[in-house]
Order: sequence, then structure tokens, then C-alpha cells
Amino acid sequence: MPEAEPSAGQKGRPVSGESAPKPRTYYVYVLECEDGSLYSGITTDVVRRLREHLSQRPPGARYTQRHRPVGLRGLWACEGRSPACRLEWRLHHASRPQKLELLAAPELAGGEWGPVGKEERLVLWEEAVVPTGA
Repeated sequence: MPEAEPSAGQKGRPVSGESAPKPRTYYVYVLECEDGSLYSGITTDVVRRLREHLSQRPPGARYTQRHRPVGLRGLWACEGRSPACRLEWRLHHASRPQKLELLAAPELAGGEWGPVGKEERLVLWEEAVVPTGA
């Protein structure tokens, strides 16, 4: 007897009455480096990515291998990769004064990007700085 064709829900697509899967949360971050420069990027795991940057070895960015990060200055939560990439693009194309203005008032990024508060950023930074297993 032939097997029944899987329903749309079994194929990973929502069927009538089901909601679409929630997009993965991405984070856009801004690091301040020892020389005062700013570095921005995106990740799905903030602590892991900070540890990569702090290791000053691959897979950390080449930039942060030469310019040691000293703080997490900005962090925004985004529902999905596309909005995260849009904010990262804006940051990469912004002048330094524009970046500093956005870091001073992170809500200026707009409704699509949810700023993460200073206290939570500090907790994430401290977690990344503490060696694994400590």
C-alpha cells in the first residue's frame, strides 16, 4: 500500500489555522575598540560572538584581531536576518557622529529594531569576558 502524501504541515509549511514559524532572533551589535574605533556586526548568539572577537583569532573578525574590543556599546534585537542586515548596513554607512548619536539614543534606530538596555549589555559583556568553565 503506498504511503500517504505528507500534509503541508508535515512538509514544514503552515496549513490552514497554523501560524508561520517565528523568525529567528538576530542581534546587531556595536563594539568599542581600544583605539576608540567602532565595529558593528550581526549574530544570533551575542556571548559566543563576543568571545570570538575577544579571542583575537579566527573566527573573530580581522578588524577586531588588530583592534581589541573593550566594550559592547550598542545592541539591538531583530526578528529575522533581513532586518538585522538592514540595520548593520545603516551602521556601516553612517558617519562616526551619526553612529555616536544612535548609540546615545538607540531607540532612534526605529520600530523594526528593539534596543537592548545598558544593564543587559553589561551582563552579556561580562559573561563573554569570563573564561569558559570559570
